[in-house]
Amino acid sequence: MKSFETMSVQTAKAEGRVIQPKVMPVYQTSAFSFSSLEEMEGYYEGNGTYLYSRTANPNTDALGQTVADLEKAPKGIAASSGMAAILAGTLAVVQTGDHVLAAEDVYGGTFLLLKEELLRMGIHVHFADFKDTKAIEQQLIDYPEVKLVISESITNPFLRVENIEGLCGIAKQYGVKVLIDNTFATPYTIQPFIHGADLVVHSATKYLGGHGDVTAGVLVGHGDLIEQAEKRIVNFGMNLSPYEAWLTIRGIKTLALRMKAQTENAMAIAAFLEEKLRVWYPGKGAIVTFELPEHVDVYRFFSSLGWIGIVPTLAGVETTVSYPYSTSHRELTDEEKQKVGVTKQTVRLSAGIEGTQDILDQLAAAIN
Repeated sequence: MKSFETMSVQTAKAEGRVIQPKVMPVYQTSAFSFSSLEEMEGYYEGNGTYLYSRTANPNTDALGQTVADLEKAPKGIAASSGMAAILAGTLAVVQTGDHVLAAEDVYGGTFLLLKEELLRMGIHVHFADFKDTKAIEQQLIDYPEVKLVISESITNPFLRVENIEGLCGIAKQYGVKVLIDNTFATPYTIQPFIHGADLVVHSATKYLGGHGDVTAGVLVGHGDLIEQAEKRIVNFGMNLSPYEAWLTIRGIKTLALRMKAQTENAMAIAAFLEEKLRVWYPGKGAIVTFELPEHVDVYRFFSSLGWIGIVPTLAGVETTVSYPYSTSHRELTDEEKQKVGVTKQTVRLSAGIEGTQDILDQLAAAIN
């Protein structure tokens, strides 16, 4: 008979039982067991699926493929954050000595990653006004070392809608890959891959997860590029935990319902604010950006928002506001902020799923 110590350790194992749960279980394990050394060796020879959760896990695999299916892309992979997914996607294409061309109005975190961290790797980055297609093409002519173009389907925070087909068309003429961040739009609104993008990235922390309780990223695209990105995620330890992957998949189940309600609220908010303030809203998505008049005390406005939360992120089911000047674009120089239009009066609102009139009433009270 085994000792108490042994029994307490060697208990509660699945022992090959066939279980069919209604939803996918959480494979909260750091590694997977093998019945023999031969079976373990078979994994390395391509006959097995799972060895160690840093390299692969059923939950993270399911998340990557779920988003790939929604984006109509062949393959996807999960990462520990949106920034990790962007880095993995970038390094799947470029290496030391290569160049990257990016829209000058990308998210502040992406801007800093490209401007500072890639430079440390010997990768050169150029920024351009992507509203000007001639400027894009001229950059590709001037810098034939460019291997990757990066932009966003809807930019942060001024919500410029990228001409994805046009951008991809230009890039393809010069043999350059395109990565599109589709976080703001989500595949509910647009699927960049079918419009020519080679890679599509999401900060799944935002709309895919949708409830503000997970930090995750997903990258989808052509199989060969995803395989290269997967190597970077594994080698840099940028893998997502099984539980957070499971939470994100659970959030995706209500993505369509949430995006419908949040977009409807955003449209109503934009129409309401346009009567009083300068507003940016492209007619799609759930983000509204506006600018308070110069004479308005921004701190007083934020403190008057009542139940509307002040947070440095977006996309939860609750309506929230953020202050790009000191959060998402904080590390940009004054000149860089001015170039993309971020001022001390800029406010970014993320529409939630509350009652529309309740949101409008609260905003009216704050403005008054």
